[in-house]
Amino acid sequence: MPVFRLPENKIVFPDPTMAEPDGLLAVGGDLCVERLLLAYSNGIFPWYDEGNPIMWWCPKERFIIRPEKIHISHSLKKYMKKHEIHIVINRDFSDTMHRCRMKREYEEGTWITDDMEAAYARLHKKDFAMAVESEVDGVIAGGLYGVILGKNFFGESMYSDQENGSKLALVLLAQRMQEQGVRMIDCQFHTDFLESMGGEKISYKEYMELMSLE
Repeated sequence: MPVFRLPENKIVFPDPTMAEPDGLLAVGGDLCVERLLLAYSNGIFPWYDEGNPIMWWCPKERFIIRPEKIHISHSLKKYMKKHEIHIVINRDFSDTMHRCRMKREYEEGTWITDDMEAAYARLHKKDFAMAVESEVDGVIAGGLYGVILGKNFFGESMYSDQENGSKLALVLLAQRMQEQGVRMIDCQFHTDFLESMGGEKISYKEYMELMSLE
């Protein structure tokens, strides 16, 4: 089945259940706030290489973390007891996102382009995106950023500058999200790391049911 090409003059997406087996749903369009909000509200997200058309994805099997089920390993608990740990919200959203980009570019390549940085900064200015960082003994250790819609957080990328930096940021995020009644942290794709932190696979149907809860 040919991949759907988004019209230039209309903010729409095809039925997400029509995505390819690998999750690819559509190409084209732009990264305006309205299109991104429509995408995330339907479990769709952009992911593409610089220089290529925007590619929109909606995997039929989702990987999420329920905040109340975040897993803190024994070794991480010991680390947290030995150090002064704090959560830092929106210290500098653009800087946090750029740190995620630089870490990935150096290690494995990244989809976080200049256009993506600008687009998520616009979401942040409208309170639809946030950055969370861990502070260890007064020093920023790692962080992550993502989109927040209602009672759902959509994680985008992470970075770590110190031991356990990104793990701590995820744990602190989950604890804060649980306090605020957030139902899920969307991880988009499975990784061993996210599974070790309590991630689980659910169907797109269950994912959208979680999204629709008040």
